[in-house]
Amino acid sequence: MEYILVLSTIDDEKRAKEISKMVVESKLAACVNIIPNITSIYSLKNEIIEDSEYLMIMKTKSGLFSDLKDFIVKHHPYEVPEVVSLGIDQGLDKDLNWIDNTTRD
Repeated sequence: MEYILVLSTIDDEKRAKEISKMVVESKLAACVNIIPNITSIYSLKNEIIEDSEYLMIMKTKSGLFSDLKDFIVKHHPYEVPEVVSLGIDQGLDKDLNWIDNTTRD
């Protein structure tokens, strides 16, 4: 089994919590950590933008990435939401088993 972290940023705490709860309830991720008050600096439409955002870190299985990505895009307010995954190379067996047991097959 391969495990991943999926990252997505959003500009509203309430919406971050709503999306996170729906993701966990849908068993697309075992857990979502929300990190507040990050500063994002990015280029959009030939302009450099600085925003305060929330970072959602989702723990899941790599086989669920496509469904999770589609779910985030459907429920996210941004025109182009960030949805990227990072592989988990190693982890505590009990934690990885917990991800297995709390997400979809």
